[in-house]
Amino acid sequence: MAQPSRPRGMAAKRRDNGKGATRGGRSIGPGRPGRGWVCGSIGAMRMKFSTLPSGSGGFLSRHDKAGRAGGCVLASPGAAWFFPAPFLPPSPGVAPPMPPSDTRGLRGASLPIGLMLAIAPAVAVLQFRAVALLTVLGFLAAVALHGWERRRLPGARGAGLLPWPRPAVLAPVLLPMGWLLASAAWSIEPGRAATTALTLGLYILLGAMAARAVAEQPPHRLRAVLRCLGWGLAAGIALALLDHASGNWLRAAVRGMSPAEAPPNLPFGLKPAVSIIAVLLPLALCLPHAQPAVLPRALRWALLPAGVLTVLWLPAESAKIAVLAGLAAMAAAWLLGAWVARAAGALLAVAVLAAPLMFSAALPRLPALDAIPPSAAHRVLIWEFVLERIGERPLLGWGGESSRSLPGGRDTFTPEALERFGLGGAVSRAWFEGVRAQRLPLHPHNAPLQIWLELGAVGALLAAGLLLWLGWHGAALHAPAAAGLLTSGGVVGMLSYGVWQAWWIGVLLLLAVGLTALARLRATP
Repeated sequence: MAQPSRPRGMAAKRRDNGKGATRGGRSIGPGRPGRGWVCGSIGAMRMKFSTLPSGSGGFLSRHDKAGRAGGCVLASPGAAWFFPAPFLPPSPGVAPPMPPSDTRGLRGASLPIGLMLAIAPAVAVLQFRAVALLTVLGFLAAVALHGWERRRLPGARGAGLLPWPRPAVLAPVLLPMGWLLASAAWSIEPGRAATTALTLGLYILLGAMAARAVAEQPPHRLRAVLRCLGWGLAAGIALALLDHASGNWLRAAVRGMSPAEAPPNLPFGLKPAVSIIAVLLPLALCLPHAQPAVLPRALRWALLPAGVLTVLWLPAESAKIAVLAGLAAMAAAWLLGAWVARAAGALLAVAVLAAPLMFSAALPRLPALDAIPPSAAHRVLIWEFVLERIGERPLLGWGGESSRSLPGGRDTFTPEALERFGLGGAVSRAWFEGVRAQRLPLHPHNAPLQIWLELGAVGALLAAGLLLWLGWHGAALHAPAAAGLLTSGGVVGMLSYGVWQAWWIGVLLLLAVGLTALARLRATP
């Protein structure tokens, strides 16, 4: 049988790494059979770093920027494959990428990922808590289908069947989970803290494995995945508009009731869906426009105005700020380069570390709050209470999940507290008394303050390190998308949801998988 031609740039001379020698991209020693694939131990071959697109939109030179790009070309008889640094295998023995022979769309691991991206925004409109279950099932299916396809490839066996992420990728994300688990030793809610840490740690590991599986998909599958992202966002926008315009008829019908029978807080359940639209929009706007385009031109042009107008019209104040800030950061990264994404991560890290000082200095200087929505004023009063409790245990915090059970957290606000913030009017008093607003309901509605409250200064340092890593790593993948995601997600996290809410963690993991698919497609020759 004729041997496959040697990939250009591969050294013809024999090199031996102690496990087997290679010549021209095929095994000639006792190592793994080559079958034309140029993969395996880095020491067994001469890798050629080609001209590849950088994360900021420029191009890397052939040699001097190869290390910074963190990628390498794996040549096969029919294609070349680029793996960004975070998705390189942790060990030298790993099976080759998915074969390019099957040119159909969603297959293998890309099928559940594409389906998740297609239906997640619509699911969030109907019942946002279902996003957690959707992502768990989708990630499990992606990992399982990845292993099933790997088994059919020559030389794939053992650990290579599972898409294990590199330890360097997992460490910055799982270290805060480890500290959360340790904090169960002094937490007011030790059982809940330990359960949350273990559950979310496994959840994050599963999402990282799904991202690794997506990174190994061929280009036509990645295009199909990103196409699902764009159409899914459009469907979510349409459903959110329909529900809001009909007086929440759609969401009431899902719950088996008419709008007249719906509880008064039903409209507020649409806020998480609006937040998802706000954080997805920068990623969708970064989808490739060059032919073959991922989305039709009409849809590409419609997403920006439709998404922005939907977020601005529907009830979600934090999402309004998030979508505008995220789009501004995305545009700045397109114009100015990768440093914008790194700066976004650095600013978020500083915001986490300096949160107690900034809030302590800002809250006493605020004007009267009677001019803003009562729900927003309530959060300001919550933050004042949280700052008092942070000052009592600044180093280690009160322990994971302690926000639910802090002493005094279930108390309502005194008239003196309301007067101090200019909320002594009849309208403000009626609102606070009508909803029986508590000093700390469930969580502080601010991620940095919750981290300081529950995990102390140690947890804040770990969270800041994670944000710095996300900014640097995201800039290497796709700077405009990473800048938009970090900024919009950071705004939502600082104004709305609890740090440990599973559905919100699922949204962030799904965004990471989508960014991985975008970066992988952009880097493919």
